[in-house]
Amino acid sequence: MRADRQMRLAVLIGFSILLLGLLPAFFAVRAQQEDPAFGLLDELPVPAWANTAAVDEVSGSRWCLLECRLRERTTRSEQPAEQTAEVYREALLASGWQRWDARPCPEQKTEGEYTCWRRDELTLDLWVRPPACLAASPDTPVEPKAAAPDPEDCEGALVSMKIRDAIADERTRPRPAPQPSPTELYPDPEEEGSD
Repeated sequence: MRADRQMRLAVLIGFSILLLGLLPAFFAVRAQQEDPAFGLLDELPVPAWANTAAVDEVSGSRWCLLECRLRERTTRSEQPAEQTAEVYREALLASGWQRWDARPCPEQKTEGEYTCWRRDELTLDLWVRPPACLAASPDTPVEPKAAAPDPEDCEGALVSMKIRDAIADERTRPRPAPQPSPTELYPDPEEEGSD
């Protein structure tokens, strides 16, 4: 009877350790692998032709230790850049993203359409552009051994999306007010008297 009681107690302790220790660890590992920002991109209502061959990249720390997480997705579209940009704009608006007039957006002049968006604690940079074709211009001499560019590489559009935590995006921080010049603060008394 005593052995049965000890066996039940051992089973109960083992089950408690399993329930209190392993399940939270399992969910923590699972949460570490699944990034909710990529889930938001997966849920965008874009047609299949606008999201082919998606490649995701992640850098930084999820908990903003030293550097906050930056998520990047690059994908191809089978349609031209103008049509693709319109589809992504409508999909972002339908998913709760708001157009953001960030300064600078983009940071430097780019080809195609570059827009900035915000949703909750995230910022998103969307860049839709024509693909980079390897075709040589008529003025460039062609080497005899050079391979001809693949015609499929010159069709459609490229789509790049960068998602940052708003707290890590420098564009969300307040900018200092411009300081007045010393002459505006302390005008020259001789100039005031000459009027």
